[in-house]
Amino acid sequence: MNERELFEMYNKDVYRTCYYMLHHAQDAEDVCHDVFITVFRQDWQKVEYMKTWLMRITVNHCLNFLKKERTAKQREKKQFILTPQRTADPVDTLIEHVEESEVWAQWVHELPEKIRSAILLRYMNELSLSEAAEILEVPLGTVKSRVYKGIRLLRKKWDQARKQHQKGEMYSEAYGKSVVSSSEK
Repeated sequence: MNERELFEMYNKDVYRTCYYMLHHAQDAEDVCHDVFITVFRQDWQKVEYMKTWLMRITVNHCLNFLKKERTAKQREKKQFILTPQRTADPVDTLIEHVEESEVWAQWVHELPEKIRSAILLRYMNELSLSEAAEILEVPLGTVKSRVYKGIRLLRKKWDQARKQHQKGEMYSEAYGKSVVSSSEK
């Protein structure tokens, strides 16, 4: 197998994992690109379990990206706090950017990173629990508990949304408030 064949075989799995962990298409493409650069610089032809090895590299790259992003946001927040405030905020800071996405994708994205990683490896990449444990470099029991907790958290959000739907309300995730449907006005 050459590099092109490897890329074509695993590109979609790597990109999908990156997208669901980072929840941003451009960041997912960048990290996916970095993953394959890392793989091609290694002696990848001697790897026995290619998909498992590749997913481990992917998850690690995504977690590193999220960590860098978080520290950059903290640095930016600290800078904002330390700079003197103007009396009027610019328009672009007043407009809140709300990214459109499916409700489930949003809920998965809201999960803690470690739980989200376990859920995505298990259900999005269809890996076994032991393969996910190997990729995440944690014990099997830890992966089981993270997956169980993730499912429990998602079920809780589902139940809340269903109850609101039964009341005749639509819930806006973006704005965090209930809106009465037009049929009840």
